[in-house]
Amino acid sequence: MEETLKDKTTKLAFSKSIDIALKKIKKDPVRGMEDITDIMDKYIMPKDAEENSAKHALDRIRGEFSDPTSKWASFAEDIVNDIDDNVLKQFIMTVAYNAVYKGNSKRNQLQKEYNCNIPWTILFDPTSACNLACTGCWAAEYGHKNNLSYEEMQSIVRQGNEMGSYFFLLTGGEPLVRKKDIIKLANEFNDSAFHIFTNGTLIDDEFCEEVAKAGNISFALSVEGTEESTDFRRGDGVYSKVINAMETLKKHKLLYGVSVCYTSKNYLQVTSDEFIANMIDHGCKLAWFFHYMPVGNDADVSLLPSPDQRKYILKRIREIRSGSSPHKIYAIDFQNDGEFINGCIAGGKNYLHINSQGDMEPCVFIHYSDSNIRDNTILEALQAPLFMAYHDNQPFNDNMFKPCPMLENAGKLTKMVNETHAHSTDLISPEDPKDLEGKCAPYAKEWNKTADDMWEIRKEERTIKN
Repeated sequence: MEETLKDKTTKLAFSKSIDIALKKIKKDPVRGMEDITDIMDKYIMPKDAEENSAKHALDRIRGEFSDPTSKWASFAEDIVNDIDDNVLKQFIMTVAYNAVYKGNSKRNQLQKEYNCNIPWTILFDPTSACNLACTGCWAAEYGHKNNLSYEEMQSIVRQGNEMGSYFFLLTGGEPLVRKKDIIKLANEFNDSAFHIFTNGTLIDDEFCEEVAKAGNISFALSVEGTEESTDFRRGDGVYSKVINAMETLKKHKLLYGVSVCYTSKNYLQVTSDEFIANMIDHGCKLAWFFHYMPVGNDADVSLLPSPDQRKYILKRIREIRSGSSPHKIYAIDFQNDGEFINGCIAGGKNYLHINSQGDMEPCVFIHYSDSNIRDNTILEALQAPLFMAYHDNQPFNDNMFKPCPMLENAGKLTKMVNETHAHSTDLISPEDPKDLEGKCAPYAKEWNKTADDMWEIRKEERTIKN
C-alpha cells in the first residue's frame, strides 16, 4: 500500500506528538496519558456516528488516566519507564497507527468490495520444529518436517499489509527455532508488529539486543502455573529457563507477557493472586488466557473446565483486569471475551491461522482447511468456501458466552467442514469433525444453561448502564 503525501504528513505529525507525550509521561504521568488519549482521539478514533462505542471506550480511558490514583494510569507509567523507548514507540506506531488507523480503513474498504472477512491480525507458524517434547503436543512427535520458507513468510506479511493487516502472531512448533529469520523479517517489515508465542528457552542476550534494535517484536511466554506443573508437562528445568528468559527480556527492557492454557486441573493455580503477582514481578505486562480445547484424536476431555469452573475463570480474569484489582497487568481471555468483539473472531473476521505446511485455517484450534498459501493468495482463501461459511454464519450464537462453532455450538463446525469439503490438516492423526463434535457436544450441553443465565444478566447490566 503506497503512502500518499497526506499519509506521510499525518504519520509524521502522529509520531512527533507521541514523542512529546511519552517524554511528558516520565515527568507528569497523568498529563502525559491525557495527551496520549487526545492523540488517539484526534488520529485514531473513527468519526462516524456508527462508531459511538469506540468513542465511549476512549472517554472511559480518558477518565481512568485523569485519576492519579487509577491503576491504569500507574500501569501506563510503568510501561513507559520499564520498556525501551524504541520498542514502545514502535509498538504504538505499528499497532495504533498502522494496524488500527491506516489498516482498519483498508480492511473496511476490502470487506465491502469483496463481501468477505478481512483479518485484523494473521497468526502463522514459521516451523513445526520444537526444542522441547511437551506432553500432549504434536510438535514434539512431528519434529522438523514442516517449515514456511523465508520467502513464504515475506509473502504472508506483504499480503497482510496490502489488506490492512499489520499485526502478526507467531507460534509453532517453537517459532524461535527460526529466530534469525524472524529478526530479518521484523527489520524488513518495520511498519508491522510481531508478537511471538514461545516456550522462552531459546531467548538469550544476543537475541534480545537484536529485538531491541528492531523494536517491533514482543513476546508471550508459555507457563503452566507452578514450577512443578510446568516441568511435569514441559520437562525438568523448563520453568527455571522460562523465568530466566523473562529476566533477560526484563533486563533489555522488552515488551512481553505470559501465555496460559487453563484446564479443569490448573484453573485455580493460574488465576491465583500469587501466580499473577509472580508474573508481574518477572516483568510481564500482559497475560493471555486460553481455554483448553479437546483438539486431536487423543485429546483428554477430562481437562475441559466444568460450567462452574469456567464461570469462576471468567469472573476471576475480569477481576484481575479491573481497575479495582491491584494487579498491574492486562489480561485477555480468548474464549470468554467474545461479548466485546461480537463472538467468534476466527475465519478472518479478526484473524486466521497459517500452519507450517502452508494450510490456511480459520483458527489455530480448527485444523481444517480448503486453501494453501502455496496455491492461493490469502484474499482468495478468504473468499473460498470454508472462510465464507464462517463469514456467513458469524456470530454462531446470539449468546456471546457461546462464541465458538466447535466448542459451544456442537455440529456447526461439522456442517461447515462437510459442506465446504475442507480437509483435516492435523499433521499426526487427521481427525474427523464428527469425532471432534462428539467430544465437544457434552461440554456444550452442560455449559448451555450456565451461559444462558450469565448472558441474561449481562444484557440487563448493559441495559441499565446505557
